Amino acid sequence: FALVLSACGPTTVNQAAPENLRTLNVNGLGQVYLTPDIAYINIGVNTQSASAAESVATNKEKSNAVIDAIKAAGVDAKDIHTTNFSIWSNPTYDDLGQVTGTTYVVDNTVNVTVRNMDSLGDLLDSAVSAGANSIYSIQFDVADKTAAVKEARASAVEDAKSQALELAEAAGLSLGDIQNISFYESSPTAYFEGKGGGGGGVAAEAAVPIQPGQLAISVNVSITYTIK
Repeated sequence: FALVLSACGPTTVNQAAPENLRTLNVNGLGQVYLTPDIAYINIGVNTQSASAAESVATNKEKSNAVIDAIKAAGVDAKDIHTTNFSIWSNPTYDDLGQVTGTTYVVDNTVNVTVRNMDSLGDLLDSAVSAGANSIYSIQFDVADKTAAVKEARASAVEDAKSQALELAEAAGLSLGDIQNISFYESSPTAYFEGKGGGGGGVAAEAAVPIQPGQLAISVNVSITYTIK
């Protein structure tokens, strides 16, 4: 019985310790520059009057004129949507701090997607001539960035691989297998921010000069290699 118990008891097996892998981690950057082919603009009409109803009526008339001008410039109705409509009172005071009157302010803002960049300057001129007195936050973008992102990823991987080879060679080592890859994509967007003013009668003789510049599609990768 004692022999049976001994045979069934726990045994210890000598196992080799796991190999301690030596690794090298590198970061690579890939960038591709594109010319914007789309723009997003906030265009608004701000009106003020001693009567809330009068201010709303005036704003409605001017806002409709601005939207009609935007459509006439070639923008599809689906690319125009309201982002803000607000009404608030703005009291005025005398030197003694007493309220002497109240002005009612109405603001109506639409966001416009412009797909024909060549018409952007003329569109802004038309909007201002029609009554827009608030133009701000012009954001440029590229409609389809798929190919550019793919190219930036490949460039980032090549950049990381090149760095790894250089470092390994300088240290008298050689690269082994890739153990891990992680990446981060970012697409910085150029902005033009400013205020138009005066609604109607302030349009320039030539189209408003707009410079969209270029957009940089950036991808960062982190790659870990074994070294030997």
